[in-house]
Amino acid sequence: MDRPAQARRTAGPGGTSRRTALRAGLGAALGAGVLPALSGAAHAAEQPAGQHPRAIGGTKIRNVTGPDETGQFAAPWTDLGIPALCPDGSMLHVGGDTFDGGGVGGPDWRAPVGLRSGSDLGSLVVNGSVGGAHAVGLVPESHEGGTTAIPSDVFTVGDTMYMHLMRGVIFQTHHSDFWRSTDNGETWEYLCQWPGDLLGGQFQQKSYAVADDGFCYVLSSVFNREVPSDLLLHRVPQDRLGEPAAYEPWGFADGAWAWGNPATTVTARRKWGEICFRALGGKYAFTWLNMEPLSMRAQVFASPTSDLTTTPEQTVIVPTTPGNEQGNAVASPYGGFIYPGSTFDDFHIAVSQWYDDQNYRVMQYRIDGLSQG
Repeated sequence: MDRPAQARRTAGPGGTSRRTALRAGLGAALGAGVLPALSGAAHAAEQPAGQHPRAIGGTKIRNVTGPDETGQFAAPWTDLGIPALCPDGSMLHVGGDTFDGGGVGGPDWRAPVGLRSGSDLGSLVVNGSVGGAHAVGLVPESHEGGTTAIPSDVFTVGDTMYMHLMRGVIFQTHHSDFWRSTDNGETWEYLCQWPGDLLGGQFQQKSYAVADDGFCYVLSSVFNREVPSDLLLHRVPQDRLGEPAAYEPWGFADGAWAWGNPATTVTARRKWGEICFRALGGKYAFTWLNMEPLSMRAQVFASPTSDLTTTPEQTVIVPTTPGNEQGNAVASPYGGFIYPGSTFDDFHIAVSQWYDDQNYRVMQYRIDGLSQG
């Protein structure tokens, strides 16, 4: 099977830099002055369609990455850290753009990378990497013309791990591609790809909930924080994950919602950051970076086809500025991936941060008071 062609991914006009693209939206949202942690009332005042997010608490547990935590694996500067439980019981944290040296933009640019730890949420210490003493890129990516390979999800079905990547200059997704590993993430086999303009670009960023009914349920959006996007839902049999034709849309047509109808947005269109969709505790949890207003949010619902327009939104992370972080207030937050092993009473997410070249990391946060409905 042919691997995705690097030559077709080119930089945009003027060669949009990673710094410019990734930080778009975050810096603008924070503004030039100090922005205090936003209250639930402040969020509610700006919400469309009658949504009134419930603000809840949280606590930083630790830095997962950084010079002290992952520098020994030539990965002092990395983000995202999407956590996946490996078949052997360990945890793989899949990072995005990763650098060695003195800060972001330093030497040895790799993406994605895999960092290893145990799976106990009370002691998530990175003690290895794919590549040993030097974390390697998990898949071929030349970064020619500014292209990169940003993970949107990593998850496990049985004894197989899967990874979804968004390829191209960041926020100019040429295509997304899909990989699998049968050796706990040490090596990855290319499976398939989807064009970046499929479904109006709203199939670029995907997150997979592994259900107990034999399906994975997939939420997707545009991967560009500055572009309003629908949120689409598909399902795919777990034994056909690498077959694009097996992805069946959920949509509204002829007066009814049904599988097989053309894909229809399942919630209000908005500007999405990172998304994470998981089956959890007999229900489903969805977390995302909300761009307007900037916050990290969660919804909990009974079924993949629940009405998200009426499901309460809960604010789990709020923005602040460097030096003013406390509780669940984070300077320049993004990511928000749910840790395997989380429960609704002990809910942990991987939160990324980037506000200068030496403050670029993944952190573990525990969210307190998450409502199940």
